[in-house]
Amino acid sequence: MPRLSAVSRDSLSADNQKAYDSIAASRGEVRGPFAAIMHSPELASRVAHTGTYVRFETTVPKQQNELAILTVARHWDADYEWVAHEIQAKEAGARVEAIAAIGNRTAPAGLTDEEALTVKFALELLNDHKVSDATFNAAKDKLGEQGVTDLTVTVGYYSLISCVLNSMEMKPDKTTLPA
Repeated sequence: MPRLSAVSRDSLSADNQKAYDSIAASRGEVRGPFAAIMHSPELASRVAHTGTYVRFETTVPKQQNELAILTVARHWDADYEWVAHEIQAKEAGARVEAIAAIGNRTAPAGLTDEEALTVKFALELLNDHKVSDATFNAAKDKLGEQGVTDLTVTVGYYSLISCVLNSMEMKPDKTTLPA
């Protein structure tokens, strides 16, 4: 059970209801990490705005973006994030073997070069707190300057979301997962 109760729209001021409505419009409803972050409506609005870009508008190809998100979810052992994005990664066409390798913590072994680059970039940033010149330059060559920036922010954004989910003890279930 989550540590904080869900915030109802009716309990918010008119200005904060606008933030609630914006999040609900972009995600179908306010749930998951946003149910917790909504305790700070202005923060929730700002986080959601970044999340909309990182999730739906990034220049990183959808399969690679989802593999990066799964790498972050596994790093943080964020079960909610893992379950939600495992589904989305499959829908984006990510290979089941790549998803399993990330889940089993054997990646980048067994991945294609493209998959391995995405996962290696995320793992270096998460584990080493920096990205090696070789990995960074390979990602920049593959994705361009905007793409490597988007990939970096994806890792950071989903680390934030994973920390929210873990600190609030949010677990996946059919009522909290994205539709």
